[in-house]
Amino acid sequence: MANELTVVKKFEVAPIDSEIMAAFKEEMEGLGTMPIDTIKIPSGGGIAFEVPGEDPDSPDMAKELIGVITGHKPQNAYWQDAYSGDNASPDCYSDDGKVGINTNTGESRLCETCPFNQFGSALNAQGQPTKGKACKNLHRLYLLMEGALMPVIINIPPTSIKPFKDYLAKRLLLRGKRPAQVLTKITLKKAVSNDGITYSQCVFTKAGDLAPDIIKTLAPVVAMTKDLMAMKQTAPAGEVSESNGAGSTGFENDGREAFDGKVVNGMAIPEFEEVAD
Repeated sequence: MANELTVVKKFEVAPIDSEIMAAFKEEMEGLGTMPIDTIKIPSGGGIAFEVPGEDPDSPDMAKELIGVITGHKPQNAYWQDAYSGDNASPDCYSDDGKVGINTNTGESRLCETCPFNQFGSALNAQGQPTKGKACKNLHRLYLLMEGALMPVIINIPPTSIKPFKDYLAKRLLLRGKRPAQVLTKITLKKAVSNDGITYSQCVFTKAGDLAPDIIKTLAPVVAMTKDLMAMKQTAPAGEVSESNGAGSTGFENDGREAFDGKVVNGMAIPEFEEVAD
């Protein structure tokens, strides 16, 4: 499947019909958005993904993920205080990489002009300015694996955004392909920063072009993913107050840990890596 000319003629897709979607909307009303499993990228240079299994406390490990990217979007997260070991939600969060919402006041601001989203705004552990951004630019992928009813979420950190951008632009779009028209393989490699810090970086490879009938079969899943990406998440009790109008970010439950920066949803986000291309 590594060959550029490979045509994937078989990719089992679990059927999604209007009745299933109607049931989800009816039963999930008032409970927030549709729950979707998240595959975690390890910190510290690990080369295996954490894949949710039957036991939430014991995830499976996978060295590669193969599936169809049915959607993707940018996201931003900003913490005002330095990491102190707590499980803090971001002080500002953007679900689309365009408009950030202050999770304490509900105030919104444009990400493009926000001073915390500019290179040179980050501070290191000693409070000294660095080349990076105080706001962490992330990217969320929705990956449908064979036989699955729903795509899984992969939140790729700043260290992996350029490899994804290159894959999307050079390997797909400039060759007349969209992400939902090909089978994509995602692996991890160990990388080291100029400061000697080891981290995990995603590697994206086209595993083959999907046959036209498979692309047609996937159309409802792609449409559903667009709906999911457009939904504003509802904050769970105890995470963000109901009165401030801010939504749940999806970062609260996995916490942050020290890695010369932050870790979000198990993703290493070192300060040094966020520099301009």
